[in-house]
Amino acid sequence: MTFRTGPANLLTDVAGLRVGNASDAKLKSGVTAIICDEPAVASVQVLGGAPGTRETDLLEPHNSVEAINALVLSGGSAFGLDAASGVQAALREQGIGFQVRDNRIPIVPAAILFDLQNGGDKRWGRYPPYRELGYEAAMSAATSFDLGTAGAGAGALSAGLKGGLGSASTVLPNGVTVAALVGANPTGSVTVGEKKHFWAAPFEIGDEFGGLGYPHPLPVDASDMRIKFREMAKAGANTTIAVIATDAVLSKAAAKRLAIAAHDGFARAIWPVHTPVDGDLIFSLATGRSKVPLDHDGAIDLYAAAGATMARAIARAVYLATPAENDLLPTWRNKFA
Repeated sequence: MTFRTGPANLLTDVAGLRVGNASDAKLKSGVTAIICDEPAVASVQVLGGAPGTRETDLLEPHNSVEAINALVLSGGSAFGLDAASGVQAALREQGIGFQVRDNRIPIVPAAILFDLQNGGDKRWGRYPPYRELGYEAAMSAATSFDLGTAGAGAGALSAGLKGGLGSASTVLPNGVTVAALVGANPTGSVTVGEKKHFWAAPFEIGDEFGGLGYPHPLPVDASDMRIKFREMAKAGANTTIAVIATDAVLSKAAAKRLAIAAHDGFARAIWPVHTPVDGDLIFSLATGRSKVPLDHDGAIDLYAAAGATMARAIARAVYLATPAENDLLPTWRNKFA
């Protein structure tokens, strides 16, 4: 089966979603807000050993809230959870949220990655800046947004290379779109051994991350583990956080299955992954805008494409990273291109 990208090859190819980024170059950190034009069915799957989250329990299929208003991906480790308060404030000002009598409560789950030891100035005083960055990200949300060293990926690192913010989309034969957005900050490597080739190469569409394929023959060090600085290879000091979204009509349980399937993309794009020191997590969203319910074959296609699309987004995050002052690691382009 041949897949093609959506028109922008971004998460916002899924109708009903907008994305906003806010970052601070001195801080080397930032926030990405995913805004749902209408409440969207959502779930989550955590497979890393050191997650940092807000409002994820309500996303389980057996719990009562069926739809959410926004998601937040943030740098800043636990400090970055403040970003959701900024997004929530922006939505409340616009009258968006879950109605409880006279109260309007925006539902905004969030996840964070660790970027505290990346060369940025974290001397922010009494309160961290993430609430304000979250508000800024929400207010700037649009269908077009930057990748690479931007938003939640502004201070991301991987094993030997800068990480970043990545996105990709896929249009299925039935017209349904599935798309991914990821803050790639893993302890593991996204490239094969010491080569420039990406682990995600078999799923690449066109030359969206260089068109390099796999090295031939595979290098003898392909299976060697390359991890981020040893002193950072401890609980909470890494993490890849992501969103997988579709315009298909899904139940909350099916959205949970979508998040699970998308983790295959982590395993296809990062080695090693889902370690005890990563907080690897994927949110899922279903806007239902296509009005297409999935039959058996359509469901298999969707879940397969979810993993492939996520792998592509991770590679693009690293491929599109740009250099900045006080970087601890080179970008992919500086090292290989």
